[in-house]
Amino acid sequence: MKPARLAHSVMLAWGWRRILIAFAAGAFTTLALPPLSVWPAPFLTFPILVWLVDGAAGGRWGGMVSAAATGWWFGFGYFLVGLYWIGNAFLVDAKTFGWLLPFAVTLMPAGLALFTALGLTLARLLWTRGAARVLALAVALTVAEWLRGHVLTGFPWNAFGCALATPLPLAQTGALIGLWGLTFIAVFVYASPAVLTDDPTDSKRRWLAPAVSAVVLAAMAAYGAIRLNGAPTNYVDNVRLRIMQPNLQQDDKFRYSQKQAVMDRYVALSARASGPQSTGIADVTHLIWPESAFPFFLTREPDALAQIAALLPDGSVLITGAARAPETVPNAAVTRAYNSIYVINHDGSVLSVYDKVHLVPFGEYLPFQDVLEGLGLMQLTKVQGGFIPGDRRRVMSAPPAPSFVPLICYEIIFPGAAVPRGERVSWMLNVTNDGWFGMSSGPYQHFQQARLRAIEEGLPLVRAANTGISAVIDPLGRVIRSLPLGSEDVLDSSLPRPLPATLYARFGDAPVAAIVGLAFIVVIGWRKQLAR
Repeated sequence: MKPARLAHSVMLAWGWRRILIAFAAGAFTTLALPPLSVWPAPFLTFPILVWLVDGAAGGRWGGMVSAAATGWWFGFGYFLVGLYWIGNAFLVDAKTFGWLLPFAVTLMPAGLALFTALGLTLARLLWTRGAARVLALAVALTVAEWLRGHVLTGFPWNAFGCALATPLPLAQTGALIGLWGLTFIAVFVYASPAVLTDDPTDSKRRWLAPAVSAVVLAAMAAYGAIRLNGAPTNYVDNVRLRIMQPNLQQDDKFRYSQKQAVMDRYVALSARASGPQSTGIADVTHLIWPESAFPFFLTREPDALAQIAALLPDGSVLITGAARAPETVPNAAVTRAYNSIYVINHDGSVLSVYDKVHLVPFGEYLPFQDVLEGLGLMQLTKVQGGFIPGDRRRVMSAPPAPSFVPLICYEIIFPGAAVPRGERVSWMLNVTNDGWFGMSSGPYQHFQQARLRAIEEGLPLVRAANTGISAVIDPLGRVIRSLPLGSEDVLDSSLPRPLPATLYARFGDAPVAAIVGLAFIVVIGWRKQLAR
């Protein structure tokens, strides 16, 4: 079918046919996400979205109802396929949570799709003819995606800009305008081929949007290549990292009866020789274990601290995730806890602690906790009352390494919020437990978003994941060393040095707001010109 006939057929689609087209387009768009990362795939789906909005013009309320429905079905397809792996978490304790799986894998995408519906509604309000409607779509969906990343604690997972974060040269633009800037560019670039099916008598204007998109992609690729070639990876002197990836199954991580088996496994694996020239842990300055590493409260188990002290060489430290009991009466029963990171000295003493600030809804706490617990529901971690959030982001130190910002699990996915403003650190540490999601797409998507934070901030990232992917990433997003998903091993690496603060690190979302605002003015001007 010729493109013009295809466009006409999509515009005229109605009823269930229109729903299926929107849903399929959204689902197909997920090919651009890890682990497949077919980043050109949205060139086939976003033009369909444009044509569907074109066809909404005959609907009620100026087509806004139809556009909203189109956006919801597109978003539902995108999030249903892109986030299917969340269901794996409900199978860890299938007897307790298995019945919730069908609700979780459908209701969450349905809720997130409301933001896509909002974006298409805003786009329809700004809609016009020609290339400006592609710009209107980019403005509207960028605003909607930004809201998705902030409303109700936010969930910016798999923002549309993630498609351009896979090719490393293109991802370097994140250092200038961050994820939301990449989202604006992605929507405009991917949707631009739609105008090629417009009125053939207006040939010059038909090529305007695709030509601008080609120039933008070429400029991004050139900037990225120059940046990558001009900044080799440099390393901090006298710092030797060892990341321990235990690949521990979830049922072992939460059973106190497995206490000694878990500790024996961690100690043996941490001391393992990592190659023919390795001296084991003898020359390691920083041993790093993943999130919530223990099925017990570490500081309440002197024998576990003694094992850690016996393991660590003089002058070294352990940085580990662990649940932390609140400061109450010693040895009192604990009903709530913090999800924390400890820095522990070679003598077993605790040097510093960070408590996770941004908790996971339904994983670490329940919205309306008391009400939902009264109905018999509980979050996946089964901590009655939910985890306690930390009071603020904190910078930590673990000499001889420079200061770093700790980020637990999905705290790394929030652009502009990973590093406290006004506090320039030298690296980021992300400890996580993606074992909840098995051998699925989830850990790959999490890893990609973590890598983008390194590019945005110009900071190296050290990542310790229970089941993988653990890695050391330099400040341009280059993976120095990594361990694959589902493996049990240790990773030894030097610590990369940071770059000077990027444009995004200094100004956050302000440049993106200016770009979106300017694009909005252009769209309004175009509409007025056509109305004359």
